[in-house]
Amino acid sequence: METTKKLFTTGEFADLCGVKKQTFFHYDDIGLLKPEHKDEKGYRYYSVQQTEVFSVIEMLKEIGMSLAEIKDFLHLKSPKETIELLAEKEEAMKIKIAKMQRTQQIIQHKKKQIEAALKLDFDRLLIEELGEENYILSENILNCSDKEFTKSIMAFIKYTKQEEMDIGYPIGGLIRQKQIEAADYWNYSHFYMRVDQLMVEEPFIKKAGKYVIAYHKGSYMTIQDTYEEINAYLNENGYSICGDSFEEYVMDEVSVSGEENYVTKIMIQVEEK
Repeated sequence: METTKKLFTTGEFADLCGVKKQTFFHYDDIGLLKPEHKDEKGYRYYSVQQTEVFSVIEMLKEIGMSLAEIKDFLHLKSPKETIELLAEKEEAMKIKIAKMQRTQQIIQHKKKQIEAALKLDFDRLLIEELGEENYILSENILNCSDKEFTKSIMAFIKYTKQEEMDIGYPIGGLIRQKQIEAADYWNYSHFYMRVDQLMVEEPFIKKAGKYVIAYHKGSYMTIQDTYEEINAYLNENGYSICGDSFEEYVMDEVSVSGEENYVTKIMIQVEEK
């Protein structure tokens, strides 16, 4: 047939569009994209103009429309409806892009934390000048039960995700100075997460200053051993504690297997005696 010379077979059209030819068999069956011509033997032929229709279908699929919704749109479309739909989908894409960018931030921060951890000497204690940082705190969990502890951290994680504050910084535990001085090392007052400056109106501020930095390797149940090492180190070097303890994992299930391989970073503000 003469018309077939100006048209593509299903296989040729599929190659042109970069999909399998079964895609066009399916689209024909559901009435989404009919071939330009079908001969007496049932062979399908498509025109080059139909590549534009296919591109529109792919675009609408990409922004979350089902094939049924796309079919309705293509059959009933008008310039006004097209503008309204594209405006609606443009807004949806902005939200999707923002979520993807936040996911990218989370990946970048996690990767950076692991890379930094690989360069650390976990056996070394040191005094370091740290800058000010902004945190968001959980509800007060001082002296709470194990059940309340679990409920609180779950609620905190859920809240930071819902409010889009989680951009990959680790969740930490805050122990007040009073608890440290009483050797009450398992009694958190809050969970915390570092946030960017404009994320919350009144963040909890970790003050700039000198901090003793130590790393606890293994189960949290033996963390008192590391705190005792910190106290001995401070006494030997003429420092005393003047602030709270900030604890956060630098090695956890994301990067190592088994609790015995976990590494907890401990930061406590100090001053010279």
